[in-house]
Amino acid sequence: MVAVRDPLVASRQDHSLNTPDPTGSLEAILGHAFARPELLREALTHRSAVNGRGRRGRGSNERMEFVGDRVLGLLIAEWLAERFPHEQEGDLGRRLALLVSQPVLAEVAEAIGLGEALSVSPGEAKAGVRRRATVLADALEAALGALYLDGGLERARDFVRSAWETVMSRQEEPPKDAKTRLQEWVQKRGLGLPEYDVMSRAGPPHAPEFVVTVAAGGFAGTGSAGSKRAAEQLAAAELLRMLGA
Repeated sequence: MVAVRDPLVASRQDHSLNTPDPTGSLEAILGHAFARPELLREALTHRSAVNGRGRRGRGSNERMEFVGDRVLGLLIAEWLAERFPHEQEGDLGRRLALLVSQPVLAEVAEAIGLGEALSVSPGEAKAGVRRRATVLADALEAALGALYLDGGLERARDFVRSAWETVMSRQEEPPKDAKTRLQEWVQKRGLGLPEYDVMSRAGPPHAPEFVVTVAAGGFAGTGSAGSKRAAEQLAAAELLRMLGA
């Protein structure tokens, strides 16, 4: 299993992570000594840390995130096909969507202490950007992209199967997303379809924050996330809890 915290992290907590090189502790967490540590440094660099240096976020972890997103989808799909050999595309697709969703990525990133290693601007650090689900999720994909580029698919596979094992083991049945479950709940009771509204959109372009409400059955739920789709899911999940569904 992936260690929740590496001992090297604790020794660095009293110092700014914008100055020390945090790659050593992340190498231990990822289970790989990088031949090209600059890949991992890039993966740990939030866009805010490079604003004003280069063009359009060059040097940030966005390129690594692009790679890691594709690698994660492949490795999770491969794992699901092995683990559930009798399931068809629909059920496997729902499992995949959950395992690569922003909430799960943020959960995994939190468990391995990834946020502590991110290099961010001083202003964003004070604003708590390292704790934002969207930032954690993007950084985890970026770290996986760097791991794949430096160590290959096998190293990436080992990390994913270790880091995602707890979430994977919770999936006894193919999951249904919150919006689907809410729609089924109201339809069974002859109620109108849920109505979603975007209440606000705040934050900089690279880290937006959407607040969405959903109303059904005389109640309303609210969700906040880095994308409209994710915020809708969180709002639906809150409403389901309120309805006892």
